[in-house]
Amino acid sequence: MRAEQIAEEFPEVTLNSSALEAVRLLATGRLPGLVVTDTAGTPVTILPASQVVRLLVPPYVQDDPSLARVLDERAADQIVGQLSPLTVGAMLPERPAELPVLHADDTVLELAALMARLRCPLIAIVENDVLVGVVTASRLLTLALHAS
Repeated sequence: MRAEQIAEEFPEVTLNSSALEAVRLLATGRLPGLVVTDTAGTPVTILPASQVVRLLVPPYVQDDPSLARVLDERAADQIVGQLSPLTVGAMLPERPAELPVLHADDTVLELAALMARLRCPLIAIVENDVLVGVVTASRLLTLALHAS
């Protein structure tokens, strides 16, 4: 089986998309992440939902989780509000990791190996460098269960 055969349509954002809109997409769609593309539709990275959650927690709270108890709901709302002026590009790490992208004719085993190695919840599938779909970890696990 080839990657294109199991790829699904998936929301995508660009580097210039609103960070708040990306968060809304993740939350309302209960998505594990989003594919970030350039203006030509070529994937440039994956924005995992866990990275966005990490941005919502101030560094001093990440360093000392006991501080989370003393912050009230108003402080939490202010943290989310800080995303409003940001773009998706501003939420990405400065040093991008290896791009979790495969070609449409790559095998499911290649896909699973890349997903496992990168610990990424989704893999972008491209043809001629243009996004054609995404394979999520849950889609891959569903296929594995049906095969057994």
